[in-house]
Amino acid sequence: MISVLNSVSQMGAENALASTQASLQNTLLQLSTGLKINSGSDDAAGLSIASGLGANISALTQSSQNASNGVGLLQTADGALSQVTSLLNRAVTLATEAANGGLTTAQSTAADTEYQSILSEITQIGSTTNFNGTAVFSSTPLSVFTSDGTAAGNAPVSVTTGALSAGGTGGLGLKGDLLTATAATTELANITTAINTVSATRGSIGASVNQLTADENVENTQVTNLTSAQNNVQNADISSTVAKMTQYNVLEQTGMAALSQSNQAQQAVLKLLQ
Repeated sequence: MISVLNSVSQMGAENALASTQASLQNTLLQLSTGLKINSGSDDAAGLSIASGLGANISALTQSSQNASNGVGLLQTADGALSQVTSLLNRAVTLATEAANGGLTTAQSTAADTEYQSILSEITQIGSTTNFNGTAVFSSTPLSVFTSDGTAAGNAPVSVTTGALSAGGTGGLGLKGDLLTATAATTELANITTAINTVSATRGSIGASVNQLTADENVENTQVTNLTSAQNNVQNADISSTVAKMTQYNVLEQTGMAALSQSNQAQQAVLKLLQ
């Protein structure tokens, strides 16, 4: 049957060509963005999964940075306490020297003057040491927040360095002097206790550093694994996409050729009327 009102072959060719061109445009978009999911229409479920993984990755990346900042603060505290330990070791020498009954008044005064200077330096270290504008030594706990972005994945770590001063509330209890052998002997015992206190604090800080470092390593590993999973869901397979582009280019050319042939068939009908 020959018809001039409707050409089924032409309509079919046009539909096929339109479909091919749409697929070709989508393939070109995937190549330009590197993503196989560029909108919800591409893969609604896949887009939801990729977005969820992206949120997890963002939370874990920041949590790793939070842990790193916490480690930095604690290492700053440990470095300051190391200096305090050196000062206390010098104080031990001075107190041991002053406890010797053979010193003159001038010598005892000189030893005490240096000792009081040491106490002032320890207190200054406690009050001025800071990390990123935050006081390192405080009775207020440092809360390091870590999370994977889910309500159940929050895991804050609380660390307390404690206040640091030579004497006073929360201090090392060093309030005496070295002006007499008796006073120096008493203060020597206090200095020894202070050294033990500082050592214990450094041990606690070291344990917290290890915990935060472990958390940071776990979070970095999770970021790597989740990024790989997100890539599998969302990223385009370039080699496969290039192959599809080649296929659609060929189909577009053959479709246009088929449409041209259909138009020629219509022209042949007109010749029958001549």
